[in-house]
Amino acid sequence: MPIYEYRCRACGAEFEELVFSQDELPPCPKCGSTQVEKLMSACAVQTDGGATGLGPMPTAGSGGCSPGG
Repeated sequence: MPIYEYRCRACGAEFEELVFSQDELPPCPKCGSTQVEKLMSACAVQTDGGATGLGPMPTAGSGGCSPGG
């Protein structure tokens, strides 16, 4: 059961919701409107420091997925 990000078209609020079906659109927790749209989520990356979130991409030769690294 993934967590999806949504934006309410009525009030503009953005929120996350655990959904049981991809076709299910939850109501806005702020105004109750069912006019919501699913947003494209950014993936989280673990950096060398152990922090999560969007981090810098490794440069060539620094390991990661580059060949020979």
